[in-house]
Amino acid sequence: MIKKVLLPLAILVAGVGLAALIIATGPELEQVPPPSNAPLVRTWIAQEEIVQMSSITHGSVLPRTESDLVPEVSGRVIAMSPALVSGGFFKKGDMLLEIDPLDYEVALEQARAMLASSSSEVTNARKAHERQLDLAKKQSTSESQRDDALNRLQFAEAAEREARARLSRAQRDLERTRMLAPFDGRVRSERVDIGQFVTRGASIASLYSTDFAEVRLPIHDEELAFLELPLDGMERADRPLPTAILRARFAGKEHQWEGKIVRTEGELDPQTRMITVVAQVEAPYKTRGDRPPLAVGLFVEAEIIGRVVEDIYVVARSALQANKQIYIIDADNKLVFRDVDILRVIDEDVYIRAGLSAGEVVCLSTLSSAIEGMTVRPVTDEESPAS
Repeated sequence: MIKKVLLPLAILVAGVGLAALIIATGPELEQVPPPSNAPLVRTWIAQEEIVQMSSITHGSVLPRTESDLVPEVSGRVIAMSPALVSGGFFKKGDMLLEIDPLDYEVALEQARAMLASSSSEVTNARKAHERQLDLAKKQSTSESQRDDALNRLQFAEAAEREARARLSRAQRDLERTRMLAPFDGRVRSERVDIGQFVTRGASIASLYSTDFAEVRLPIHDEELAFLELPLDGMERADRPLPTAILRARFAGKEHQWEGKIVRTEGELDPQTRMITVVAQVEAPYKTRGDRPPLAVGLFVEAEIIGRVVEDIYVVARSALQANKQIYIIDADNKLVFRDVDILRVIDEDVYIRAGLSAGEVVCLSTLSSAIEGMTVRPVTDEESPAS
């Protein structure tokens, strides 16, 4: 009977002792604080910069000088330059086209003969007039005879002047049968061929110069605050012309050319508030390496280089919060709302000129329901927040 009572009791005591031993020798559990509900935010350390302002715009390349090739005499074309084709290049003074000169050579000889005849008439009339003056001194002639001699001399001199004018015109017309290039340039289009009869005053080709190319670039009037444009149309030694970097994609590659802003056009568009500036590129058809010529008609992007501004903070646009404020994160990771003076907003960058100090931590994340003093968790570039 005693064994039946002691055996279960001994088993119970052994079990309690074993449990106490396990508890005493088991690992201790660390107390982990509950996870923070503060939002994760990206940050940027404010740094002052010296910024070169610029303005981006677009335009098409145009020739600086363009004119129509117009014959000043009529006739049949007997010769043409190989350059007088669409896209052909030529130099100043090159012969572009020749008109049959035979009729104008004949007209020149006729004018010379008429001048010789008129000069002879003037000589005879002058001698007759002088004879009448001598006779008048001897009172051997009448007044009417002297008047007739004077009228004959004046008429002969007028005829001689007319003959000289006809000769000059005949010489000029003969010279105009050879049409010479007025400048170094290129042919845009031509509408003539050998054997064709061309008439005076009718355009037979369109030419443009290749010494300079121009690009008309529209910019908003607000951009003028960041550029140093020649609004008065004058270049001064103390104010060099602004630089314009032209970029275009051609033959599968990006290329660029450098030009100068030489003038602004006469008026501001009252509807769009845009003003057009003109960039000029010297020797646009001069190639360099694999860079193609700046061909007329090419559509380009232009970056107009403007003023240099100091003490500017360039912040990502995501840092700009409601009411044009930014959020500063203080040493206790709490938000501080800050009003800033924004100079300019371009694409994804905000240029701030006042309201920040170097070394301050700026919140780059957008917080929809932020309140001042709210705790946040800044993350570095190495961390990857879930949202």
